[in-house]
Amino acid sequence: MSTTESRPATADPSASADQAVKETLEDYTLRFAPRSYRRWTPMVVATTALGGIAYMADFSIGAGIGLAHGTGNALVAIAVAAVVIFVTGFPLAYYGARYNIDLDLITRGSGFGYYGSVLTSVIFASFTFIFFALEGSIMAQGLKLGLGLPLWLGYLVSTLMVIPLVIYGMTALSKLQVWTTPIWLLLMVGPLVYLVSTDPGTVDRFLAYAGTDGDGGVNTASVLLGAGVCLSLIAQIGEQIDYLRFMPPKTEANKRTWWTAVVMAGPGWVVLGALKQAIGVFLAVYILAEVGADAAPEPIQQFKGAFDAMMPSWLVLPLAVALVVISQIKINVTNAYSGSLAWTNSFTRLTRHYPGRLVFVLVNLGFALALMEADMFSFLNDILGFYSNCAIAWVVTVATDIGINKYLLKLSPHAPEFRRGMLYAVNPVGVVAFVAASGLSIAMYFHGLGDTLQPYSPVAAAVIAFVLTPLMAIVTKGRYYLRRTDDGIDEPMLDADGNPSATTYDCHVCRQPYERPDLAACATHDAVVCSLCLSTDKTGDHVLPATA
Repeated sequence: MSTTESRPATADPSASADQAVKETLEDYTLRFAPRSYRRWTPMVVATTALGGIAYMADFSIGAGIGLAHGTGNALVAIAVAAVVIFVTGFPLAYYGARYNIDLDLITRGSGFGYYGSVLTSVIFASFTFIFFALEGSIMAQGLKLGLGLPLWLGYLVSTLMVIPLVIYGMTALSKLQVWTTPIWLLLMVGPLVYLVSTDPGTVDRFLAYAGTDGDGGVNTASVLLGAGVCLSLIAQIGEQIDYLRFMPPKTEANKRTWWTAVVMAGPGWVVLGALKQAIGVFLAVYILAEVGADAAPEPIQQFKGAFDAMMPSWLVLPLAVALVVISQIKINVTNAYSGSLAWTNSFTRLTRHYPGRLVFVLVNLGFALALMEADMFSFLNDILGFYSNCAIAWVVTVATDIGINKYLLKLSPHAPEFRRGMLYAVNPVGVVAFVAASGLSIAMYFHGLGDTLQPYSPVAAAVIAFVLTPLMAIVTKGRYYLRRTDDGIDEPMLDADGNPSATTYDCHVCRQPYERPDLAACATHDAVVCSLCLSTDKTGDHVLPATA
């Protein structure tokens, strides 16, 4: 098929397709991110992605684990979770950056199928509003302490202030994250360095703290319970990939910086996350001695106490509130943005109608506000412990499909596929592994298999997903990955360097130019159709028939 194909005179774009095109071309939501749009250097993309992990939840998570189980158990739990998150996040980050697609599009072709990945899109969307609610709760605590706002009003303010920022995509978010990161780092690290250097006794008290449920020793049950809470953050790799998909092509000239950026901003996010959780334990133990147990898990109280030790009293509250507000804005624009993509992806596939991403920005924020008003902060660890089972099952399934089924067994297609018509509706490889792993681990978490096994639910989620994913691929002989192997376009999908081709074609339906990976041949015309127009094709006229 020629790359200079003219636009068909008879094409009649639908209203849904027109609306989708207008709203998704700012940052290529729901579709492949073309080379022409990816103008940022690897380090700018990495800085933007890492800016999204400025959340304060890590301090609360670390504090909660440390106060319950003691410093020793908390630090081991944090380390165990960090290793699991790094190992599983690496193949996902590589695929997102190399092939310029988000985690939902990766999931479709990595064991779940075109409609099967709707399950995981909902899991990811839930992640974004749970953590939006958590960050909004922390900000509301700061506004109450600093400005006297009642919590219910603080929840509302923390929700509404994000809407103007998240309407825009990668262009606006990259500027926000790059400019606010140095201020955030200074406010976060400064108090810790001061406390450790001026009062070495704080380190001794921190290391000796035994916790309310422990005796000071390290034991397996406490470590796994703590790790389960930390592993609720495993789905954060999805938000990192929402930025990493804008990486420039990897070439001989930039491969060192390209790999550095991918590792640092992909699985490497957990290094900073683990450090923040450890700092949360440290500050909680410090506040416990200075203020009391009730305030210790709250980041605003942690940093207020730390600032109190190093500067005039009139400056303490403003700086503590500023840190909380900056952190909340940095992460919650990402939560709202990524959540809206996940909801829109699911809705568009199921209904074949694109309602507009802003609709799901508001839906996601509505769920988050409801959780905040229900005081989710008071039962944080229970929510995260339950959620982590689903998140672990999903991420481990996809990572295993990439690492083992694609590269080792070669039963899964090496290049990712996400277009309607190319994939089966449901692939039992990923769906069965995910449902079994999440279902059994949730039963364990709620003591369904006995009290002894309850702490092992996150381990069960990871192990079952890791074992069942290649087993299902072997049993099915990989036949449910591709509905057809030929998309009807002669031009190769990848260029000589293995990067997605930048050759452009005009979509027969919406009449817009798109790069090669985002298109497939039309079933009824001598033309090509973009992936989003295929998604919104209600009659299936443009969808290629099955051949596999």
